[in-house]
Amino acid sequence: MARNKYDVDEILEDKFDVNQLKRLAGYISPYKGQMAIVLFLMLSASALGMLIPRFFMSVMDDCIPAKDMQGIWKYVIYTAIIALYICISLRTKIKLMTRVGQNIVHDLRYDIFKHLQELPFSYYDDRPHGKIQVRVVNYVNNLSDLLSNGIINTVTDLCNLFFILFFMLSIDVKLTLICLCGLPVLIGVIIFIKKRQRRAWQIQSNKQSNLNAYIAESINGIRVTQAFVREEENRGIFNRLSDGYREAWMRAVKYNFIMGPSVDIISAVTTSFIYVLGIMWMSDTASGITVGVLIAFTSYIGRFWQPINTLASFYNSLLTAISYLERIFETIDEPVLVKDKEGAGEMPPIQGKVEFKDVTFSYEDGIEILKKINFTAEKGQTVAIVGPTGAGKTTIVNLLSRFYNVDSGEVLIDGVNIEDVTIRSLRTQMGVMMQDSFIFSGSIMDNIRYGNKTVSDEDVIRAAKTVCAHNFIMEMENGYDTQVNERGSRLSQGQRQLISFARALLADPKILILDEATSSIDTETEILLQQGLNKLLEGRTSFIIAHRLSTIKNADFIMYIDKGGIREKGSHEELLAQKGEYYHLYMSQYDFLQEA
Repeated sequence: MARNKYDVDEILEDKFDVNQLKRLAGYISPYKGQMAIVLFLMLSASALGMLIPRFFMSVMDDCIPAKDMQGIWKYVIYTAIIALYICISLRTKIKLMTRVGQNIVHDLRYDIFKHLQELPFSYYDDRPHGKIQVRVVNYVNNLSDLLSNGIINTVTDLCNLFFILFFMLSIDVKLTLICLCGLPVLIGVIIFIKKRQRRAWQIQSNKQSNLNAYIAESINGIRVTQAFVREEENRGIFNRLSDGYREAWMRAVKYNFIMGPSVDIISAVTTSFIYVLGIMWMSDTASGITVGVLIAFTSYIGRFWQPINTLASFYNSLLTAISYLERIFETIDEPVLVKDKEGAGEMPPIQGKVEFKDVTFSYEDGIEILKKINFTAEKGQTVAIVGPTGAGKTTIVNLLSRFYNVDSGEVLIDGVNIEDVTIRSLRTQMGVMMQDSFIFSGSIMDNIRYGNKTVSDEDVIRAAKTVCAHNFIMEMENGYDTQVNERGSRLSQGQRQLISFARALLADPKILILDEATSSIDTETEILLQQGLNKLLEGRTSFIIAHRLSTIKNADFIMYIDKGGIREKGSHEELLAQKGEYYHLYMSQYDFLQEA
């Protein structure tokens, strides 16, 4: 059975890569001042808190036997002051670290999103969009608790261990050594689960990614699903992916839950030994163990295993976080294949001459889509590109917009190699209407203004009138302020194309690219649209890709693309006279219209 991309697990790293933690430290570094304040407050609060069992020991061994009420009240006041300081420190820690943690999460998410904006089309062609989305949202969110509390708690509890050991040793060395006997057992447990736990969380992140990818695909394709009555089969696929995620989650948390009970059992056993031996030694006055000593020491034992439990939880969180960091940094490290080269200058104001010189391009190594393409379009000319599906028509205009880099050859605008200028300075002078007329959630006005936020409402309306979109917009409940749903689901395909066309024209581009711009527009609207286009195309170099040949008769020249090359080139009349591929394509459409 063939497997879809959403159903394929991503490759997992076998080794724990400490460099990922170093990179995470780079995001933490800007907030080290605030974290230092929190660390000081928590350490000082912990150190003062360690005095409270000593107060109890003094009360039990000194104040009560001597009936010293003044001494008892003194220790009560000290304890109250320390408790108040601990409360204030804890409140400050929660407030500051929550803010710091969320700022770090924001920085991580911003870097991923920023990088995704720069990645080439080829990156999105190869991956389900749901798998990309889960990295930006879910994986980063899963780091939130680690960043907000885990780091500070770990450093604080690590220092607490030393504080506790100091006080325990100062009370009784023998009892301290008995308490430490449980540590080798805990280390054995950690060694046993370490690799298994990390692997389990890696698998869980894969299954989560697969499930998210399928949900995103199903939502986007819901109309096709219902049209072909695929609901039951899709539910089966969802159940299989969801069961895989559930099973992976259960395996992962099983290892997480081993640590806590292990610490509790070791703590209970060592505490029992302390009570048994402590009571036995109390009868020996030479041992120095009193009721106060035993009470203070058992209090420290509880505190000793508490930070160890916290450290164990942090270790669990760290192994879980590593599996997410692998995916996050993998995305950030994805190479930007189309980017400004070092020293790239600004594109001068475009006049409009376009040249392709021996341009060769392939999406995959060894499979050439275009082979040594050569042509020149002079300023103000309209160039039509036709040919069979998959011949490379859209690839040509994508190379002109520099959405991909050529394998060899040059693409020149006004004699300037487009690889020598910044991408932004190039694309801001071009208008592109893609084959997929994407409409963003928001108002119609915002969608038309998307490529040029500085234009006035009057300019937007003028552009809409030019492409014959004004009438249907005004028929909507709020006109240009009407809210359209994501991907423009409220609009017909033709209406979406007209809005996208207005968006492209509003940028007043020097080079205009129309990729199947009129494919979903009815014949009557197409005639009106052509009237507006004829005026707008004046003075602009335009590239039009069209299957409906009636829209390109007036082009200055037409290129017939097939098998990676330009098979025919000339005006409409010249190509018809040649009676070649273009002629047969045109006559097939003509005959079809005649029969219709």
